[in-house]
Amino acid sequence: MKILAFDTSTEYCSTALRHDGGIVKREAYAQRQHSELLLPMIQDTLTEAGLRLSDLDGLAFGAGPGSFTGLRIACGVAQGLVLATGLPVIGISTLEAIAQQNAHDRIVVALDARMGEIYHAAYIRQDNRWTPVSEPALCQPRHAPALPESGWMACGNGFKVHPEPLQALYRDQLVAIRDEQYPHAQEIVQLAAMQAIDAFCTDPAQAAPVYIRNKVALKESER
Repeated sequence: MKILAFDTSTEYCSTALRHDGGIVKREAYAQRQHSELLLPMIQDTLTEAGLRLSDLDGLAFGAGPGSFTGLRIACGVAQGLVLATGLPVIGISTLEAIAQQNAHDRIVVALDARMGEIYHAAYIRQDNRWTPVSEPALCQPRHAPALPESGWMACGNGFKVHPEPLQALYRDQLVAIRDEQYPHAQEIVQLAAMQAIDAFCTDPAQAAPVYIRNKVALKESER
């Protein structure tokens, strides 16, 4: 399948297009310019691949968790493209996209969610697909879900921001820590390509972000 993917869930903005067995990709450190960068990056990616939107079989986007604003940008662009083209779309977990970057078969992901919390998930690779051992969740680092057995690779900046509670919790269960990893469109398009086309949807309303957290900031009384 020819699939275009994009992600704006972190400070980075990325696109990736899978076709003819290869991937054409773009990435930029966007800070707060995702809305200005994303559509030109999509067009540049299509141009390099020699394709138009009408040539694609589907779209994929980083559905979250991540920056609330960034998720809304990706979701809005996905919905607009579905309305304009009728292409089917699928949202991909940003935590699973981080797991996909690794050759190791046991991955625990922790992304800094601010406010003293992390976005957490754990996956085991089975038959070249990721099976959640611990579903994506929001929690304080010291209350992160337990992991079965050992041999886990830790990924994501949650292990950089909250090293002491997470390493104390998992102790000798970790074989390595990669705390610089973040979601990329390249892995999002790979994960989308593993799905059957009937897993995609053509209703723009279903191209929704996965926030997990339901509020962005603490009240004055909670600080």
